[in-house]
Amino acid sequence: MEVEHGTVLGIDLGGTKVMVGRVQAGRLLDSCKLPVPVTEDAEVVVEAICSAIDSIFDREVTAIGVGVPSIVDVAQGIVYDVQNIPSWKEIHLKKILEEKYTVPVYLNNDANCFAVGEKYFGKGRDHSNFVALIVGTGMAAGIIINDKLYSGVTCGAGEFGMLPYLDHYYEYYSSGQFFANIHGTEGTSVYEKAQSDDSAALALYAEFGTHLGNAIIAILYALDPDVIIMGGSVSKAYPYFEESLWQQIRTMVYRPAPDRLKIEISEDPNIPVLGAAALCFDAQNIFQNN
Repeated sequence: MEVEHGTVLGIDLGGTKVMVGRVQAGRLLDSCKLPVPVTEDAEVVVEAICSAIDSIFDREVTAIGVGVPSIVDVAQGIVYDVQNIPSWKEIHLKKILEEKYTVPVYLNNDANCFAVGEKYFGKGRDHSNFVALIVGTGMAAGIIINDKLYSGVTCGAGEFGMLPYLDHYYEYYSSGQFFANIHGTEGTSVYEKAQSDDSAALALYAEFGTHLGNAIIAILYALDPDVIIMGGSVSKAYPYFEESLWQQIRTMVYRPAPDRLKIEISEDPNIPVLGAAALCFDAQNIFQNN
């Protein structure tokens, strides 16, 4: 049975939890979420992930896709230096899982999973060239070019947050870090106050929008995408920084790009798992419309 016609597992490895979902035809059939013993030895963490897989794995599963918040050797399926899991310095996760479950396993970082998830199952289905931008506790992106995920040679494509900006880098000013780094406050607190039309909170979001607008200008100069699909915790506050964001984007010298650009906000909370599952389809370069 070919992967795109079967049931696949999507695995989203987060900072403290792992979520595994059975996906078929873009629908999440079943899921399991378990804590990850992040301070334990590497083997113990692997066992915890396998326990989550075991809870919903069955003989109908034709492939497994895994998204991790780290550097990934996509070809070899090796995970390096996973955030919040100190023992995971170099884990040959593809080999481990393929030997245990005897199905193909595909790995990539979480930003790239977000991109393929939106391509298959979300707001990227009608777009051939787009950037899926995560704006949360950090800032990173997945890139779709001509209907295919572009990861770069070392899976480092899309790390726009690490580009130099002002006295630091874009992520310092253009993610949730902005509120603590620049103003010494919590982003969640600012969001709550903005919902009550607090003028100081709204002013912070206006300032944030200017910085994020500059980051998007850098993306436009580099890739000139059809659309930017924004996800991550800060994207929920988009109405509060939308105006200043676009004001800054429109200062770009190359006017056709901002005039044509669309910004969409990701809506499906299951995209991290769906995106991991979509790695199985992307590996065959087969994109479906449903």
